[in-house]
Amino acid sequence: MAIKPILQIDNPILRRKTNRVNKIDKTVLRLVDDLIDTLETADGAGLAAPQIGVSLRVAVLWLPDEEPLVIINPEIIKRIGTRDVDEGCLSLPGYQGRIKRANSVSVKCLDIEGNPMKIRANDLLAQALEHEIDHLDGILYIDRMDDPRKLSKVEPDEKKTSKASNSRGISIGATNKDTSNPAMNGEAHAE
Repeated sequence: MAIKPILQIDNPILRRKTNRVNKIDKTVLRLVDDLIDTLETADGAGLAAPQIGVSLRVAVLWLPDEEPLVIINPEIIKRIGTRDVDEGCLSLPGYQGRIKRANSVSVKCLDIEGNPMKIRANDLLAQALEHEIDHLDGILYIDRMDDPRKLSKVEPDEKKTSKASNSRGISIGATNKDTSNPAMNGEAHAE
């Protein structure tokens, strides 16, 4: 387990489509631990393997008041509706941009033990899933902006507290249309 540096937007690894995980072994488990440790210190909502320099289809989502959710070889199988959101990224700190994301998504993936899982998600969880799966496909949120020159500078929140107090800062969805309840709306179940 280690805290890894988060690659910044100019790193070419972030633009590559990642490789599928064929076997969940010690290397993949160590990667998951590294993603969780790094995400905890970065105070984001999710982190994908390429953001720490590993070109595998693995990501961790960690929303406020929830446990980390590990997704391996995820694939979005359904999107419903669209909404405008302001989104940021740990690989482009200090900025956000307005993009369109689905109201809800269905994702199929593997859990940490290699079991097939299907996730149906709304709101922030749906947005985080789309964002992290985009990373796994070499896509950054700025690629989804109508005009990337319209990035907004975001000042750091001086009142951030630790995860232990259950009020984690998030790097995506900072100003969704409805920010009154940034809860993890969705369900995951084994297939």
